[in-house]
Amino acid sequence: MNEKSLLFWVWMIFKNYWGYFVKGTVLTLEIAIIGTILGYCLGFAIGLVQATPVSKGDGLLKKISYRILKPLCAAFVSVFRGTPMMVQAMVFYYGLKNQGVDISPFLASLIVLMMNTGAYMAETVRGGIISIDHGQFEGGYALGMGHTKTMFVVILPQAFRNIIPEMVNQFLTNLKMTSVLNVIGVYELYFATKSAAGIYYRYFESYIICAIFYYIICTVFTKILKEAEKRIFRQKDYELAVEYMSGSAE
Repeated sequence: MNEKSLLFWVWMIFKNYWGYFVKGTVLTLEIAIIGTILGYCLGFAIGLVQATPVSKGDGLLKKISYRILKPLCAAFVSVFRGTPMMVQAMVFYYGLKNQGVDISPFLASLIVLMMNTGAYMAETVRGGIISIDHGQFEGGYALGMGHTKTMFVVILPQAFRNIIPEMVNQFLTNLKMTSVLNVIGVYELYFATKSAAGIYYRYFESYIICAIFYYIICTVFTKILKEAEKRIFRQKDYELAVEYMSGSAE
């Protein structure tokens, strides 16, 4: 195949079936954005549970709750980090179908992406929290704040800055990993490409178009997220402790 025929077929497929690629791209973005945001929330919740210590002075309810939650969170993270997302999608979607639960491929893909993202973000959040010097906890306690308030007011804002790069990487990974969700019939970009390729049986040329679409959306979001990251890191350092100290002095 010469260069002219390759370009001809790439242009022909795109000109006649650009709607397929656009529709698939839109659905890819919907799944990636919504699923990632939900996964962030889940990951933060699990990461907080894993990073919260249980001491002898804690109440009975907290001790019982965390002794149950911590092993469950650890098992959740282990399962979803230790299995491919394609397999998770197949097990979740067809498993529910076998139990008589009618769930759409779109909803199933959102849930699978959310849980997969949550498992990875949980470890990122836990690592971000334990990376903060323990003296920050002691400073919060010295200002009269309990563990929960110290965590949300002092620790998490600092940990959040440390985990922003990984959050950006996770979103970009999810944009590309949505391609595996075609196995449950989600009409995302990869599935749309297979549909267009099957019309002329020109798979190579079709997947060149697919690769260009993925490259464009990943490049655009990389620039947007990198700019947002720069703006966040330009902000002044955390000064809440000073505010508390001045307030207590009054």
